[in-house]
Amino acid sequence: MCGIVGAVAQRNVAPILLEGLKRLEYRGYDSAGMVLLDAQATLQRHRTLGKVGCLEAALQQTPLEGCIGIAHTRWATHGVPSTQNAHPHMCNQKLAIVHNGIIENHAELKQAQQARDHRFTSETDTEVIVHELYDEYERCQDLLQAVQLTLKKLEGAYALGVVSTAEPGRLVTARKGSPLVIGVGIEEYFIGSDVFALLPVTQRFIFLEEGDVADLRIDRCVIYDLNGDVVEREIHLSTLSVDATDKGGYRHHMLKEIYQQAQVVADTLEGRISGSRILVESFGVTAPAILASTEMIQIVACGTSYHAGLIAKYWLESYANISCVVEVASEFRYRTQVVKPNTLFVTISQSGETADTLAALQQAKKLGYSHTFAICNVPESSLVRESELVLMTRAGPEIGVASTKAFTTQLVTLLLLVIGLIKQRLCDEALEQKMVERLITVPRLIEETFKLSDSIQAMAKHFADKNHTLFLGRGAHYPVAMEGALKLKEISYIHAEAYPAGELKHGPLALIDEEMPVVVVAPNDELLEKLKSNLQEVKARGGQLYVFADMHASMDETDGIELIQVAEIQECIAPIIFTIPLQLLAYYVAVLKGTDVDQPRNLAKSVTVE
Repeated sequence: MCGIVGAVAQRNVAPILLEGLKRLEYRGYDSAGMVLLDAQATLQRHRTLGKVGCLEAALQQTPLEGCIGIAHTRWATHGVPSTQNAHPHMCNQKLAIVHNGIIENHAELKQAQQARDHRFTSETDTEVIVHELYDEYERCQDLLQAVQLTLKKLEGAYALGVVSTAEPGRLVTARKGSPLVIGVGIEEYFIGSDVFALLPVTQRFIFLEEGDVADLRIDRCVIYDLNGDVVEREIHLSTLSVDATDKGGYRHHMLKEIYQQAQVVADTLEGRISGSRILVESFGVTAPAILASTEMIQIVACGTSYHAGLIAKYWLESYANISCVVEVASEFRYRTQVVKPNTLFVTISQSGETADTLAALQQAKKLGYSHTFAICNVPESSLVRESELVLMTRAGPEIGVASTKAFTTQLVTLLLLVIGLIKQRLCDEALEQKMVERLITVPRLIEETFKLSDSIQAMAKHFADKNHTLFLGRGAHYPVAMEGALKLKEISYIHAEAYPAGELKHGPLALIDEEMPVVVVAPNDELLEKLKSNLQEVKARGGQLYVFADMHASMDETDGIELIQVAEIQECIAPIIFTIPLQLLAYYVAVLKGTDVDQPRNLAKSVTVE
């Protein structure tokens, strides 16, 4: 979602803010802006529609300079993408703010403010915050107090940065339902939506908690909690390098991240297995007892993470003999729940800041789920901090909006959870050993799959002029097909959807013709023969099939079937490996179509609002 950067220092912060915005581009945005307090304590602002490069060009034409400032990349929610709707927003040239999140009662506040003769220049919900701040400041003449009083009137989610001409050495920031970190320097402080934005200037970070307000000056950082009491928050040292978000010689971040998957899967396994045994204690000190007492699993996630959960459902029920329910977080939180005893509540999120998933976790705690378990890629995230057990994916920074390495490492961690349940609940050492031995082959098999890249690139040419694509799979490979369809639609803008192959007769066959390519995932499992029959139904109706098949699946390339053979793969890890060629197919199709692979239109990397 939107990106925030801010700084209070003894040097010109304009270059720092601009670099921070560049490092937040992966989050998705449609406009950018910056405001600085100059030497005369006057607010100087630039806002532009489009990429951060447009803002950079404006700054080259008319430079801004100051020791305190805030900057923002906006992803439109209220109001179309435009210069007027871009942040920062100001009131009477005295106050400026940047804001991530959504203010749900903005219409009510706006009506009251208009009655007090405030003039609105944008369509955003954010502008009501700066007008409310202005009125509170006029009454109390203290920026911190004005922010605290204003926050009491806001309903919804926010991360804020606020500066004022009346107090030019002060930056006030706050968060509720939207992430925000403070970067700690030497007699300087920074704020950012995530640590990536601030790595060039510091590796020391404070992660604000829900409801925190921070008062920043060059020589102090005072943090207040939800009750207004002064609190101490721990300073964390980040191990991320400054170049962690570089493309590393690849054309796109997405391609780099696809090719990182063998290594990050190996990293994810490190320290979690010993020989052919799983180390359940690596999930947390209390994990062995919790898993042993678990009688049911509830998985909640969004998007790609939801697909990972669907695959895990097959694993959990087939191998660990435990019932599992998987639900989209935005649906889970708005329906009545029936909680069965000893149910482990599992959340999956790349960022750990996904708004619906976080809200579902908070609801689960109130509903009485026995324990909570998070699978996440960001150690300092809200999801990790609020969960009882945590298994980090170790995928490293994922910049491409379309998730690749985060997805495969989620699958690996979910399979670790499955094996942990086999160990603690079933006490089946033979099955545990077999599953671990297969899991540790995944990095090598991923490397083998990369050898198909040229063939997949050639196959992609058949999709570039198409408007629709159908993906088919059966069993645990139906969600693999769902993930493949999501990748294609995300970055190539081709309409794609997935169906269980056995459902073809129940509607999708009506769509089949020579203009509808059909992508099929064909592992060598007990459903293979039924899948082959489904493919004949497509072929008989003139459909063109593009099949990714296990080399021992006994399938031949004939008229109407283009075949790419994948190395022999054991059934339990096949969904992880078959995901790779679908990622590559989506990537090469998008490159041929000339779309923005890393930052597809209308999408954001971390969805921190509903």
